[in-house]
Amino acid sequence: MPGRFALPPTLGSLRNYVDGEFVSTDKRFDNVSPLDGRVLAQVHEADAALVDRAVQAARKALAGPWGGMSVDERAAMMHRVADVIERRFDEFVAAEVGDTGRPVEQAKKLDVFRGILNLRTFADLGKNAHGDYFETRTAGGDNLMNYTVRKPLGVVASISPWNLPLLSMTWKAGPALICGNTMVVKPSEETPSSATLLAEAFHEAGVPPGVFNLVHGFGANSAGEAMTKNPGIDAITFTGESRTGSTIMKAVADGMKEVSFELGGKNAAIVFADCDFDAAVDGVVRSSFTNTGQVCLCSERVYVERPIFERFVAEMKKRTEKLKIGWPDDPGVDMGSLISHKHRAKVLSYYKLALEEGATLVTGGGVPTFGDERDNGAFIQPTIWTGLSDDARCVREEVFGPVCHITPFDTEEEALRRANDSVYGLAGTIWTTNLSRAHRVARRFHTGIVWVNTWYLRDLRTPFGGTKLSGLGREGGRYSLDFYSETTNICIKL
Repeated sequence: MPGRFALPPTLGSLRNYVDGEFVSTDKRFDNVSPLDGRVLAQVHEADAALVDRAVQAARKALAGPWGGMSVDERAAMMHRVADVIERRFDEFVAAEVGDTGRPVEQAKKLDVFRGILNLRTFADLGKNAHGDYFETRTAGGDNLMNYTVRKPLGVVASISPWNLPLLSMTWKAGPALICGNTMVVKPSEETPSSATLLAEAFHEAGVPPGVFNLVHGFGANSAGEAMTKNPGIDAITFTGESRTGSTIMKAVADGMKEVSFELGGKNAAIVFADCDFDAAVDGVVRSSFTNTGQVCLCSERVYVERPIFERFVAEMKKRTEKLKIGWPDDPGVDMGSLISHKHRAKVLSYYKLALEEGATLVTGGGVPTFGDERDNGAFIQPTIWTGLSDDARCVREEVFGPVCHITPFDTEEEALRRANDSVYGLAGTIWTTNLSRAHRVARRFHTGIVWVNTWYLRDLRTPFGGTKLSGLGREGGRYSLDFYSETTNICIKL
């Protein structure tokens, strides 16, 4: 039914949040739902002057109330923000669903749940973090005491993606704020709603003005570019396309600013013949098509040992064709829409290219029809290919849609060589019941993350990040605390 995912009334106009106030601007753009093409809200675009105002507010808060708080006081503030999100849980779900088109259950169990968990986890990690301590006696007989302390980097600019909006923003805000930094954040122009709600949560929780500032806009010639060029920014954390990460790095190079990048992926799954077959098929279906394939960790390349290849492809086809595409709250729905018509055009161009490159289409390859308002949305079919060579563009380039290419292999060495033959290195997945092989292959995967007999299970204390074009640095647990703080050694002669 049209209108079932209308955003909360307070989000009819999505404003910036600067220095503790919601700020309107004259320049605005539409927030369009990918479910049925409805305009959900008008978004107030920030210009360079408003971005600078946000940076100055962040610097003021850094030197003022926030900088003077203890870590316990900051942690208490962050828990209060999480409390507000919990109280307004359904509003955050509606915001995520309206902007992204994802199933309601996913928004509940992943996006909003993780948003709350991110803030609470890093608040508690920050409280319990400790530095190093050493006692030394020098050759000259002096006794020394050395210990380390963490100090904030300063003002952190955070640019978040559209695929997991609230999860990504809180994943960065949690550690940045507990370390004592202040922030200027920009959500994707595709998904501004939950970020605006998050600003409301910070405001309602009583976080001091200037600690958390939100600016809306685009990248080039808009708020994103203004953030990367502002001299008052001390560090930048970005999740998104590798090309954009490269552009940001060039923009901040002269200022030697700290950067943390989580970028693209063309992830491989290796399925050995000794796997738990049903678990492997279900796992690859999930890792290929979750969130309509719009997760940087999805498996777009699948290598299957030859003795089970034909059976595996047939079962993948069968289970993929059972996936239900539809309204986010339809009973049993598995897939929603892509993020936009523009992105769907990109994904469809790869569907066409794959056939031109010689792929065999196993299933999918087009756009579903519903006969209702969903035909105005950005829905697409989950798609499986076989038969492409390793140098095909559809095997080498990130599609970022619900697609996987399945190819056979004969030896462990061959599977590893082909899986590692990529300019990306974010995640890898191994399906095998041989424990020795699992350990051996996992250590040789050229990725920042390796899952064995599962996918997308996360402990927030573990490192997250990629190699090569998939990113720079690590986030998660103390790795996030390390990025968002300066470590100083203090040496005292006793």
